[in-house]
Amino acid sequence: MEDDCTPLLNSEQTGESYSHRGSTDSLDVKVKRPFYVEPRNIVDDDQQERVSAEAAILNSRVHYYSKLTGSSDRLLSPPNHVIPGPEEIYVYSPLGTAFKVTGSDHSAKNPSIITIFAIWNTMMGTSILSIPWGIKQAGFTLGIIILIFTGLLMLYCCYIVLKSPKAITCVDTSDWEFPDVCRYYFGKFGQWSSLIFSMVSLIGAMVVYWVLMSNFLFNTGQFIYNYAHNINMSDSEFGTNGTEVICPFPNTDPGGNYTISTLYLGNSGNDTSDVSSFGHWWSKTDTIPLYLIILLLPLLCFRSASFFARFTFLGTISVVYLIVLVTIKAVHLGFHLEFHWFDTTQFYVPEFRLLFPQLTGVLTLAFFIHNCIITLMKSNMHQQNNVRDLSVAYLLVGLTYLYVGVLIFATFPSPPLLKDCIEPNFLDNFPSSDVMVFVARTFLLFQMITVYPLLGYLVRVQMMGQIFSNHYPSFFHVLVLNILIVGAGVLVARFYPNIGSIIRFSGATCGLALVFVFPALVHMISLRRQGELRWPSALFHSFLILLGIANLLAQFFM
Repeated sequence: MEDDCTPLLNSEQTGESYSHRGSTDSLDVKVKRPFYVEPRNIVDDDQQERVSAEAAILNSRVHYYSKLTGSSDRLLSPPNHVIPGPEEIYVYSPLGTAFKVTGSDHSAKNPSIITIFAIWNTMMGTSILSIPWGIKQAGFTLGIIILIFTGLLMLYCCYIVLKSPKAITCVDTSDWEFPDVCRYYFGKFGQWSSLIFSMVSLIGAMVVYWVLMSNFLFNTGQFIYNYAHNINMSDSEFGTNGTEVICPFPNTDPGGNYTISTLYLGNSGNDTSDVSSFGHWWSKTDTIPLYLIILLLPLLCFRSASFFARFTFLGTISVVYLIVLVTIKAVHLGFHLEFHWFDTTQFYVPEFRLLFPQLTGVLTLAFFIHNCIITLMKSNMHQQNNVRDLSVAYLLVGLTYLYVGVLIFATFPSPPLLKDCIEPNFLDNFPSSDVMVFVARTFLLFQMITVYPLLGYLVRVQMMGQIFSNHYPSFFHVLVLNILIVGAGVLVARFYPNIGSIIRFSGATCGLALVFVFPALVHMISLRRQGELRWPSALFHSFLILLGIANLLAQFFM
């Protein structure tokens, strides 16, 4: 006699397999979900809730059908849309009691406030250091307008990305990301193009990180060396209210004769040859980018990045400290503003400048979270509040950028310095001897050392997974990929360490596909299939696509 556990019906005997039905695999865990008892069939509200006779009969019927087919077959499995949420599932006991299920997924959900700050923390990156420079390039008034306008556009496109899986009703999209949505609408082209543009944003961020880590490590070492050898930085000509601000490239003023801060020695007995020797081996562009290879290349080869994920809280600490630093510097420096709408003066820039596309490129990356917003929102406890929480998060990010950008620009001491002296990394406008800025650079350096392997891990997982269907095909494959990534960072840090240009080009490039083109096309195709596409909507979303193209092309003419 066959075993009692053998099902009475077998899909192989009928010549038809039902395991391919739907979008899930034949061994999907959803087929083994607990038996569901509707609330109206629970007759008591005791600690062990009793179920009605109707529910007991239904339970027996389900057990009978389960005996007819194997547990791995989808023949008699309930469809996904009729299965309740984890908080509504009861396990039926043969003794007539029902026990409420407290699923782990539900307990792992985050409240709205945690979700909002998770988005804020994820979006806050190195772009915040370039916001004052971007406002200077666009002009103070136009820069503020562009920041608000770009933030609203990015929020709307992110909303489209967040809603895009729900518009697909014929398949299960519960575990989809936006590249999966692009694959559904555009096939392999959509999948690979979204992957390539996602790689541009990640690798661009890693190159910026390498340039900034070289900068921060150089200034940190310079501070320690100067302190240990009693070397002081004299910059009385540029000092304002007791706080030093420098112009690293003072020749931007054709009529001025400003000089960079002068180095003078204390009474420690060191001579200029010692300083020259230190400068030879401790150079921001010649040696520091190479020193970082020794530390970071082995970290990139780790199979798992879980260790570095424990330090993500440093990002929040760094941003909060930057806000405090900017506030204190603003109080010390005071406001230095004059409004010249279109004419350039000796110390001030006009309120409207033709270089404004440089700011739009930076902001496209500064507000970019579209490739991971679906994952972040899945952990939100109240899914009905996703749009509200996303809007609040974008509001906080926009206010943070406005606060830092406006204060740095408005308090930059002009005169005696030029507003054009504001650097793509505004920390470069403070000397290495500034203690508060030294602390900020140290915080940011350690944060980036821990985040850099995480970015490399994301690049490896996405690229190796698509090409080899394995996140870690071999140590040799991973090493070659990491050498290419590190080599790109070293070359840029050596020959073109301008983070403003790197950020604006990478932001405009990845934003073209993942912010403007694909979300707009997905939205229009979805509305058309539902028969709800109207010409105002088609015109507006076509305009978004043109904006993305213009944003990228404009970067090459700035």
